Amino acid sequence: MKKYQLFRIALFLTLFAVILLPSCTRDKNRRIAGELRYGYVSELTTLDPLNPKNTADGRSILFNVFEGLVRPHMDGTFIPCIAESWTIEQDGLVYNFTLNENIYFHDNTPLNSNDVKFSLEAAIAAGFDGLNNIEEINILDEHKIVIKLKNKDPDFLPFLTVGIVKANNTNRERVIIGTGPFFIENYNPQRNLELKKFHNYRQSNLPYLEKVTIVFFANYDALMVAFRGGSIDGAFLTGAMAAQLDHRHFDIFNNNSAAVQLLALNNAAAPLDDLRVRQAINYAVNVQEIIDAAFFGSGSPSGSPIIPGLSVYYENSLSYQYNPQMAQTLLSQAGYNNTNRLSLEITVPSNFTMHVDTAQVIVSQLEKAGINASIKMVDWSTWLSEVYFGRRYQATIISLDSPIVSPRGFLNRYHSNDGNNFINFNNADFDRVYDAVLTETDVSARIRLYKEAQRIITENAASVYIQDILYFITFRGGAFGGALNYPLYVIDFASIYGISNN
Repeated sequence: MKKYQLFRIALFLTLFAVILLPSCTRDKNRRIAGELRYGYVSELTTLDPLNPKNTADGRSILFNVFEGLVRPHMDGTFIPCIAESWTIEQDGLVYNFTLNENIYFHDNTPLNSNDVKFSLEAAIAAGFDGLNNIEEINILDEHKIVIKLKNKDPDFLPFLTVGIVKANNTNRERVIIGTGPFFIENYNPQRNLELKKFHNYRQSNLPYLEKVTIVFFANYDALMVAFRGGSIDGAFLTGAMAAQLDHRHFDIFNNNSAAVQLLALNNAAAPLDDLRVRQAINYAVNVQEIIDAAFFGSGSPSGSPIIPGLSVYYENSLSYQYNPQMAQTLLSQAGYNNTNRLSLEITVPSNFTMHVDTAQVIVSQLEKAGINASIKMVDWSTWLSEVYFGRRYQATIISLDSPIVSPRGFLNRYHSNDGNNFINFNNADFDRVYDAVLTETDVSARIRLYKEAQRIITENAASVYIQDILYFITFRGGAFGGALNYPLYVIDFASIYGISNN
């Protein structure tokens, strides 16, 4: 047996032991903790919760600072937050909200209906998906508000997780005032962001932590050095990274990323504007081999643009089966052969080790199908400006999350008119099906439409869909616990507590 195989088996056994380790036995008592230093490898694009251009990591941080009318529960349902209750009338056209009277902003001023109306109208103006269906917002009194929709939308509630800010706050990048369990005390770009406990939070028993310092690293290699060296207390790691840690000194909890990792293809850039080429690339990629080689076998394979965790809506029959011969046949039909090989440049954000590792495996796989692939590594700000916003690329590897607990949060970016459609997917059938979802009130019909939308995307090989990465929330051993697993890419710092062994 090769040394490489023996090494992987040893790592697997280590990771398996880590995952099964009953670290919760250390949680004899929850206690208020002083500071948690937590590592990130990408920063916020904006501190404004009403700016839809934020990154997934940015939204995960602001989840702790701003709150919406409702908030997601771990099972995917929605529970009261700023709104303590609501009723739905006129067959889904009117939503009546009663606000919690015990909610204060971080400057200790009470929240009222004017703040909610201002925030929602600002989010509509900013182009938040789903909120453009609001026809009017009426204030009944300081704590009662009515939202009337233009059209029925049975999937409207998930969009009301958008953060509420103080009325008339138009300088939200500098005046960062929410109602969440933490407020931002200090932000040093490319270094750290400090969250402090809000002592007037609506839930008096939360948060347990007095302070969270988010430390930004250039890449995961630097983060791992800091973690093992003790300069940070926790991080969000992939299986291959978690396997490098000594389980005697770290507590590790599994947690899906709730995001789809994909080889995104720019459908408007030659030669990827040819369906046969995109399909060939799909047949040339072996997803399980990627998960085995780059993620230590930990991941949920997905042939769909939505996560498998949305099981009611997820269509599980869409994956392209690995078939390099079929890939070569399609490439031949598109005019490529051994003397005229297809070239593909894959742009990868260098700070995400898991995406770099994935790219390396894919380059090797594409070579077997007769495709010359190369990797272009760029920093995070360059990736955002050139790839995501500028759309100047051929292919890229990234994970795409949903800002809401709904298939729409994954699918809306494929609509031809959506500003976040950075892969330039343009398909009239998909637009028709997606538009039909917005007004369909029958649950079973909505499920069928969601599955049809996924089928159209996959059959047209919009991109190569790989997996929902299995991450591990990892803490310094015997120090912290309580991290919750949401069907969103977020980390709830308010739930994390210190561990007392007394």
